Amino acid sequence: MKALVVGASGMLGQDLCPVLEDFGYETIETGSKILDITKKDDVFDFVENKNPDIIFHLAAYTNVDKAEIEKEKAKLINKEGTKNLALISKKLDIPIVYISTDYVFDGEKNSPYLPNDKTNPVNVYGKTKLMGEIEIQKHCEKFYIARTSWLYGIHGKNFVDTMLNLKDKPLKVVNDQWGTPTWCADLSYALVEILNKPYGIYHLSGGGKPTTWYNFAETIFEYANINANLSPCTTDEYPRPAKRPKYSVMDNNKLLRNWKTALREYLKLIEIE
Repeated sequence: MKALVVGASGMLGQDLCPVLEDFGYETIETGSKILDITKKDDVFDFVENKNPDIIFHLAAYTNVDKAEIEKEKAKLINKEGTKNLALISKKLDIPIVYISTDYVFDGEKNSPYLPNDKTNPVNVYGKTKLMGEIEIQKHCEKFYIARTSWLYGIHGKNFVDTMLNLKDKPLKVVNDQWGTPTWCADLSYALVEILNKPYGIYHLSGGGKPTTWYNFAETIFEYANINANLSPCTTDEYPRPAKRPKYSVMDNNKLLRNWKTALREYLKLIEIE
């Protein structure tokens, strides 16, 4: 089985590819320098030549704040790029796995979001990722849409590493946005697991009780035995160009373990705990 991993050089991709190989897949790894997903002819030529059995679509415009300015670029990558991959998936009659986000929701719900809940993104990034979801559903019958949240991992810039790098400085962290952190390693295994399930939309975020960014930071420092100068603040005290949903907790149907357990393992892996 050959798996085309689009966006393989990103934080998730670098965790996913070894996991796929452990499960017996031959991985075909691409980044933007190898394949520009916004160019339909290039996508069709490349994918038809490689002839994979499945596509994992990880590539995306992910700079949430910058997307408010670069709206067309975000739309080009997240909508049109996804459309091109959806079309070739349909042509070759192979499954596609599309990574989406909790930001397709507005955060107004007070209980964990379910896969069939109404979407209503509040920023450009969320809107363009939802456009990608729509393209996948419009053109493909064999698809998995995997929504995730608050990603961290050893192969990219992330909240855990940022907190650890700033441990000696006074820190104010938002305490009124709720979600669940997700380790890319756990997400990678979950992405393989859902391939045994019916096609459709899945929520693949860390399990356990919801947390705020402030409590997430507290837990990081607690597990790392660091006495940090940490204090909570509100979203209004820490304004950002893009609005964030205040509640983006998703029901993962027990597909991923407790986020605190995963965090402990991650800190051991990077030799902090």
